[in-house]
Amino acid sequence: MDRVMIFDTTLRDGEQSPGASLNVDEKIEIAHLLEQMGVDIIEAGFPISSPGDFRAVQRISKEIRNCVICGLTRANPKDIDVAAEALQGAARPRIHTGLGVSDIHIQYKLRTTREKALEQGVEAVRYARRFVEDVQYYTEDAGRADPEYLYRVLEAVIEAGATVVNIPDTTGYTTPHEWGALIRGITENVPNIHQATISVHCHNDLGMATANSLAGVANGARQVECTINGIGERAGNTSLEEVVMALHTRRDLFGVTTGINTRLLYPASRLVSHLTGIVVQPNKAIVGANAFAHSSGIHQDGVLKERTTYEIINPREVGVPDSEIILSARSGRHGLRHRLEELGYTLDEEEFVKVYQRFLGVADKKKTVDTRDLEAIVADEVQVFFEETYHLEHVQVSCGDHSIPTATVRIRGPDGQVYCDANHGSGPVDAVYRAINRVIGEPNELIEFSIQAVTEGIDAVGRVTIRIEADDPVSENGVERRVFSGRGADTDIVVASAKAYMFALNRLLAARREAANRD
Repeated sequence: MDRVMIFDTTLRDGEQSPGASLNVDEKIEIAHLLEQMGVDIIEAGFPISSPGDFRAVQRISKEIRNCVICGLTRANPKDIDVAAEALQGAARPRIHTGLGVSDIHIQYKLRTTREKALEQGVEAVRYARRFVEDVQYYTEDAGRADPEYLYRVLEAVIEAGATVVNIPDTTGYTTPHEWGALIRGITENVPNIHQATISVHCHNDLGMATANSLAGVANGARQVECTINGIGERAGNTSLEEVVMALHTRRDLFGVTTGINTRLLYPASRLVSHLTGIVVQPNKAIVGANAFAHSSGIHQDGVLKERTTYEIINPREVGVPDSEIILSARSGRHGLRHRLEELGYTLDEEEFVKVYQRFLGVADKKKTVDTRDLEAIVADEVQVFFEETYHLEHVQVSCGDHSIPTATVRIRGPDGQVYCDANHGSGPVDAVYRAINRVIGEPNELIEFSIQAVTEGIDAVGRVTIRIEADDPVSENGVERRVFSGRGADTDIVVASAKAYMFALNRLLAARREAANRD
């Protein structure tokens, strides 16, 4: 059975989602999970774009040994030099370079001619081959290009040494029928196409990224470029979990396989969601909260009699944990550690102690703690990849329909001193945020605030995700940015809101500190 290579670009294209910037340690954490999952190629970043991206590609190249590590470049020697330097430590390095091929891109973006663009692309491939044997060439906006010109470009770059040719639907413009025909046309009209792997990179502007990628596979593509949860610019990229499970579930139709350990799809989805602050919609295919939920009585009856009546995928195949397993304060340290290991969390003793203390606090308040509660606790206590400057020790709120919402906070500062202050606001969360601001004094504007119930019931843990915009831009990973995300979880949504705000402020302050140290 043919093998389809999975090319993950969560750390490059996925990170271009607004507000989804990841620091180097967060990228490393995701890269290790992608390696465990069996991803074939990790596009670790765009090395010349920022010092942070360069460091991320460099560290991932050194630490990840079982995947091809890819660095993106534009088709010029300087970009390629920087990428080659970042990839030096990789066991299997790949340089990904290219140019637009549609007349729109050639005329308005590149401001050149078809012939000059073709020559520049060929020279870029030849130059990249000086550093690595594995060169991937992207033909940006191929979905809107003249097919005859596209064929010429592909033949020329393969002749120059490209081992993979990336056919992107850059704007998410095409339909599956059109996209499949384009890939088939390439296999039939590019004489040396057998010397390279055809890759498809589809965007989701019209909601057809997964369908287009599958149409590409059906017509000869053997590499699919995708991201965890389908994150990415605008409406996002092809969703890795959707493509993998479509190929897995419909092997009878596609006749191909992947090397992905599907049981890690759900944990990977949760990790990326926690670190980027981008919440997975409940009805998201494969990894959404409702993906395996049945509310209709007819459906419930059918599933109870025979799961396959309404489920084409066993939830365990994608790593969705058994919801029947719940813990209480009486479960003890051993029971908690065992459950965490079942869920794929390997914690050192210090991390486990933090999680255990939070677990006891939640268990006292809601009596039983299920898998989704544990995921929220681990995200809060362990999956933090920057140094905390201020720590929230206590928050107290007074509010009601005939009273002024007032909040008091106690915060431990970087010098170990404890600060206590209070303020009022339009509501309890506003009052808490104003009180925190009186202590920390970092000017910013709250631009996004969302609350989700982690589980069902009146005693559910609430997860709050926010974004703040700094008054002055700050350099994080070498990129000037203003927006920082934060997250927090607690059975009290006001406390969860305070934790989320402290998370975002601490991230902003860590970025300022990094910039100051670098200067």
